[in-house]
Amino acid sequence: MESVLFVNACVRKESRTKALAEKLLNKLGDSYQEVVLKDINFPVVNEEFLNQRERLVSEGDFDNPIFVYARQFAAASTIVIAAPYWDLSFPAMLKQYLEQVSVVGVTFKYSEEGAPVSLCNAKRLFYVTTAGGDFTPEDYGFGYVKALANGYFGIPEVIQIKADGLDIYGADVYSIINEAYNKIDLM
Repeated sequence: MESVLFVNACVRKESRTKALAEKLLNKLGDSYQEVVLKDINFPVVNEEFLNQRERLVSEGDFDNPIFVYARQFAAASTIVIAAPYWDLSFPAMLKQYLEQVSVVGVTFKYSEEGAPVSLCNAKRLFYVTTAGGDFTPEDYGFGYVKALANGYFGIPEVIQIKADGLDIYGADVYSIINEAYNKIDLM
């Protein structure tokens, strides 16, 4: 049975990114687990935190609550990340989340040669985003997530769904959003 994980990095009540992600989630099925990043008080990743995490990893104590998001991420067969395009990237809380799920022994391990080897079940990850402007280079937000998903988590299919140019004066917002919805319908 497919398990879908929805990583919600949206903060606005009327988020266009979330609406686009919900359209995709409906296409994928009725059931998913949602992680609402704005509701999480992420720990500060400082030396104390890293020492604790390294100790737990060396002891193989992956049931510790510190790894709850990593275990959930590793178990999902499909991952949907909804992240608006902010300041050439995505909201900082998504970076914090990715730091929490990047755990040696849970989401990946290293080969004898030092190359990352996936421990994740996911075969695909959807990165859903919207932007007010039309300058949305893929190297930043999407590119970062894709590199991590392919390189460390071993997720072979990483798909971006986006609608941009939404706040440009004179933009036909309805048409832009509908074009993104139509792409989802064709999947």
